[in-house]
Amino acid sequence: MKVILVSAVALIDVDGRVLLAQRPEGKSLAGLWEFPGGKVEPGESPEAALIRELYEELGIETWKSCLAPLTFASHAYDDFHLLMPLFACRRWEGTPQAREGQVLKWVRPAEMRQYPMPPADLPLIPILRDWL
Repeated sequence: MKVILVSAVALIDVDGRVLLAQRPEGKSLAGLWEFPGGKVEPGESPEAALIRELYEELGIETWKSCLAPLTFASHAYDDFHLLMPLFACRRWEGTPQAREGQVLKWVRPAEMRQYPMPPADLPLIPILRDWL
């Protein structure tokens, strides 16, 4: 089974809320809420992928020094296995904006269960809730 490496981030605002993005129509798992991020390209580190994806998807800039490894997800989907490091980030430049048609929402970790998420993301919720 093919392993796909995806880097994700819990962007945490001053009120302790985390940014979730809703997958747009036409993408796999459309309508589900997820942590921002994306696929790690060949030769790219998870941190570099995240910095690139945050700029492309949300129009914000951050730095490797602001990305703290928090936990990871390991989940077998039907046709691939997802390995997803989740970083925590409290410092970035700019205001997150939906640049790829996704809906964005700042959510308290205790309320995340109200948002349908991909199976790989669900085990990350209690970790975030306990950490924040």
